[in-house]
Amino acid sequence: MMIFNTRTGRLFFFSTEPRVCSYLPARESVMLFADPNKVVDSESYGRLIDFGFRRSGDNVYRPHCRSCTACIPVRIPVDELELNRSQRRNVSRNADLKISHEGTEFNDEHLQLYHRYQQHRHDPDTSNGEAHDQLGFLRSKFINTSILEFRLDGKLLMVSVVDEIPQGLSAAYTFYDPDYPQRGLGVYGVLALAEECRRRKLPWLYLGYWIEECEKMNYKTMFRPLHEYRDGEWKLMEKSVASSK
Repeated sequence: MMIFNTRTGRLFFFSTEPRVCSYLPARESVMLFADPNKVVDSESYGRLIDFGFRRSGDNVYRPHCRSCTACIPVRIPVDELELNRSQRRNVSRNADLKISHEGTEFNDEHLQLYHRYQQHRHDPDTSNGEAHDQLGFLRSKFINTSILEFRLDGKLLMVSVVDEIPQGLSAAYTFYDPDYPQRGLGVYGVLALAEECRRRKLPWLYLGYWIEECEKMNYKTMFRPLHEYRDGEWKLMEKSVASSK
């Protein structure tokens, strides 16, 4: 059991029983969870993120697998971010999108977009009710969270859910309209959040976990420089690559 000191007292952590990994099904997964009966606010969460933690709803966790270290926390030092040719074109292509901050509440428009995104990208059998329940896990009662909308002539194309912590922003989840593949909305979402960090004078954009063997997460190494959390410290990821196309 792990113990973490916060300004409101000690925070205890507990590990789960092994189960099939949702990213690498041939392996077992164990998670380390913060005590769900304790409040983890934005300040405490900011400290925990720097130790490789993430959240789902109000549950704060990190992988704690006995024989696997595939899940690597990554973050972008936004002032050093170097856009390659493809990313510069991406920014130009999406310059007509209007970005706005819409508080913390999801509405029916968000739900419908999330439902379509899940059906196209992850599970075509996802029901509207399942999408509604999943969307609820993006909320938090104690961590400062905001919703960024990306619209084209009033039409909602993308939503980014962002956690605000003292040293940066954490990209909790982004979903977008699958009918606009030519825009590269997933890439643009990261670039827009990096710019939002710079606007707020925050040094880091946290992208969650990168898993080399998981194709859906490979996009994270397109951004450079990229820092990874390994062996208890943050360091420059040597495998960080950028396309010159």
